[in-house]
Amino acid sequence: QVQLVESGGGLVQAGGSLRLSCEASGLTFGIYAMGWFRQAPGKERDVAAAISRSGIGTYYTDSVKGRFTISRDNAKNTVYLQMNNLKPEDTAVYYCAAKRLTVAAWETPSSYDYWGQGTQVTVSS
Repeated sequence: QVQLVESGGGLVQAGGSLRLSCEASGLTFGIYAMGWFRQAPGKERDVAAAISRSGIGTYYTDSVKGRFTISRDNAKNTVYLQMNNLKPEDTAVYYCAAKRLTVAAWETPSSYDYWGQGTQVTVSS
């Protein structure tokens, strides 16, 4: 069965860094685009970043551009989110997601086929 397992979340002070990891199993990792979504308390789930199957194409929401970097290692079935200069507004549960269809929009949650259970990121001021 398909599993996406996130790790690397935690508590960090504003200006600090964290690296999230998502290890996938039970699927052919290299044919899935991957995304990182986040959901803050009382807010909708929104995309933070996404990456193409090959790792060449990337997408970032405006609020994280220049601070976050998404990458993947297909040999390890793992996608990463390096988060630098964290801000309190980055506080959220971060979810890893996998998308099979190339034609679907990377920023649209409903276009993703599999989801992890999330990892908490808390940024204190």
